[in-house]
Amino acid sequence: MAATPAPQVKIFDELRFGASGSIQNGNEHENGVFPDVQVLFNPFGYNPTADWKDQLTHPRIHLGTSIGTAGSATQVYGGLSWTLTHSNGIFTEVGFGGTWHNGNIDNWREHGPMLGCRFLFREYAGLGYNFDSHWNMMAQIAHSSNANLCDGHNGGMTRVGLMVGYKF
Repeated sequence: MAATPAPQVKIFDELRFGASGSIQNGNEHENGVFPDVQVLFNPFGYNPTADWKDQLTHPRIHLGTSIGTAGSATQVYGGLSWTLTHSNGIFTEVGFGGTWHNGNIDNWREHGPMLGCRFLFREYAGLGYNFDSHWNMMAQIAHSSNANLCDGHNGGMTRVGLMVGYKF
């Protein structure tokens, strides 16, 4: 059996755009729809046609933003993403990193969750489908919180949405 050829190394790998919404209840709920943009970089040689072990040992770097509307928090985030691409076009993805936000820190009179500090941990999980070698769509859930490492509250932000991706 022939080895899977290595992909051409591309630093700028994929652009994603979409929208998400808050799934939190009560005072923690964020109003509005959040336009999302994410860029994935591939400096470590991720190859979607490699076996699952190789895919997991080659994460991609992600940078993005989730833009607050209706007075809710905007996030600017970055981290590492691990993608498992299956031969039937379905892929799963998880990511971990950090985010900066402009939301409510500790004012109970303000709308949305009290987040305790400006810098938070951010993780996400997604399930998607590759339509061809360029276009894909992914359903995603993302959560940001301070893991109780900041003084004060840790309401966190949890959002779900759809992302459309274009691989270069």
